[in-house]
Amino acid sequence: MPLKRNQKRQGNSMIKVTRLKSSQDSELVLNCELIETVEKTPDTVITLTNGKKLIVEESVEEIVRRVMDYRRGIFRTIR
Repeated sequence: MPLKRNQKRQGNSMIKVTRLKSSQDSELVLNCELIETVEKTPDTVITLTNGKKLIVEESVEEIVRRVMDYRRGIFRTIR
């Protein structure tokens, strides 16, 4: 989701994702700089650089969009 002017970013490099069918808190904030791969298997599986895998409700396209929105926001603030 693009951030509005008065909205603050969730940490330095974080995006919100929802764990798939989790009995724990299903929403989590993920450091997008640690994402190594995102694949559809048919569920969306995010593999982190430390080897940990997360299965999330969001589609591959949605994860990519959120990471791109985050990174665009960084470059916008640098200018």
